Amino acid sequence: MNKKYLIVLAVVIVIGIIGATMFFGGSSVDRNPNELVTAVGAHGGEPETGFDPIQGWASETEPLVQSTLLKRTHNMSLKNDLAESYSVDDDLKKYTVNIKNGVKFHDNTTLTANDVAFTYNKAKESGAAADLSSMVNATAINDTTVEFTLNDSDSTFINKLCSIGIVPEDSYENGTYGENPVGSGPYKFVQWDKGQQVILEINNDYYGDKPEFKKLTILFLENDAAFAAAKNGEVDIAEVPLSYANENVTNMSSVILDSVDARGISLPFLNDTGNTTEDGIPIGNNVTADENIRKALNYGIDRQTLIDGALNGHGSKSFDGIGPVLPWSNNDSAIEDGDSEKAKQFLKEGGWEDSDNDGIVEKNGTKASFKILYDSEDTTRQAIAISVSEQAKELGIEVIPEGKSWDEIDNGKLSNGVVWGYGSLDPSSLYHQYYGGLAGQDYDNPSCYNNSAVNQHMAQAFKTDINASYADWSQVSWDGSTGISPKGDAPWLWTSFVDYPYFVDNTLDISENTTTVQPHGGDIFGNIYDWKRVES
Repeated sequence: MNKKYLIVLAVVIVIGIIGATMFFGGSSVDRNPNELVTAVGAHGGEPETGFDPIQGWASETEPLVQSTLLKRTHNMSLKNDLAESYSVDDDLKKYTVNIKNGVKFHDNTTLTANDVAFTYNKAKESGAAADLSSMVNATAINDTTVEFTLNDSDSTFINKLCSIGIVPEDSYENGTYGENPVGSGPYKFVQWDKGQQVILEINNDYYGDKPEFKKLTILFLENDAAFAAAKNGEVDIAEVPLSYANENVTNMSSVILDSVDARGISLPFLNDTGNTTEDGIPIGNNVTADENIRKALNYGIDRQTLIDGALNGHGSKSFDGIGPVLPWSNNDSAIEDGDSEKAKQFLKEGGWEDSDNDGIVEKNGTKASFKILYDSEDTTRQAIAISVSEQAKELGIEVIPEGKSWDEIDNGKLSNGVVWGYGSLDPSSLYHQYYGGLAGQDYDNPSCYNNSAVNQHMAQAFKTDINASYADWSQVSWDGSTGISPKGDAPWLWTSFVDYPYFVDNTLDISENTTTVQPHGGDIFGNIYDWKRVES
């Protein structure tokens, strides 16, 4: 054969091998060992307003670019970050924080208590960051001391000291800061290619323990694209949807992290009497307002069947939406679920019977039929809604799943069931979910639940030292007589905690034993200070 044809054939073979490798996975893109490329935005996603803590950036996660006053450890304890020390007045109405002296922002200006006070006051004004409704103001007493004055006792305010990254008062611009953020955290901002990636580099002047990796690139890839990037060796770590959790990827290991991120369905607690909110949103549902319907669903739905199907086996049961690793969890909230006979007994006792043999029970002419709305772009929530619908049918309850945009869900959230995701490391989130005085306000308390005993447990918790308050927060779920769990009023059908699946390059150790608790949205970078390269 002619030599030139041999050369052409060899080239074709090589190209074919490369193409096949790319298609079937297992290729590798060379990177400097001290650089990280990640695709971890499946839950948190790209921030619409940029990397601005005042506009809500990283309110429960590691902000990377900014410092926070305190940080959470893997076991939920608090440790100092920018703070040197702090104290709380006995009445829980004043928090005083002493910060480190001489800390520099990335632009080499000095961070002082004025910057801390400015950040918190602006965050309260914006209302987009952590809930600062109990804060009157933040005041710099001197360069290294800031006081937070509250309008009422609030033991949970200590959690807000973990939630807001500090920005520089002198150079902060509300409209542009998020696109070019300056902070004092372990990484400096380099560039943000919207819709694609953000690039960060190490802050060599960082006051704390520095991460090993000098450059961090975060790709904003959705589901299929993140999985493809992992298969093609383009990333060191990829967050993937649960549907891919059981796949195998060459040169990568599967890491499944537990979370306190719960999936639950709000069940309207009030009857439909024609009332609406000031914005005209209908309130109430004559089916779910019946306690026997809510209890029948809570006891009749088999959560493990739902997990095995909708979550691809990666999750755990939830009965009250409170993660079992949280200090205010309540083991007494658990029930024996999947009990169709008990569920049907609730329906019978409530006067719900299938008199026309159509498979749906009715009461006083009202069919046990209602809608469950879910985010049409979220396949996991869709699968949960369908699973609940299929199981409820066996109980004689018609549940109609409907995928909607969030604007559409907003207009129907108080009169239909809605599949939500919740999972906070701050117990005051329960206040926003169940306090009667917040019923139907924005996204607070969408079931419009109101129970005076539950309200009192929360009121007492705010006025009690944070560690002692966990007992009161726990009784929100079940106090032996009432609560939000299936044993009580069951204003929600909580189904499961979802696991967070990742594929991690075999040369990367993400120190799973120090991983921080994963809230709703995840916090994979919470322990990035402990990550390191290892031999494959």
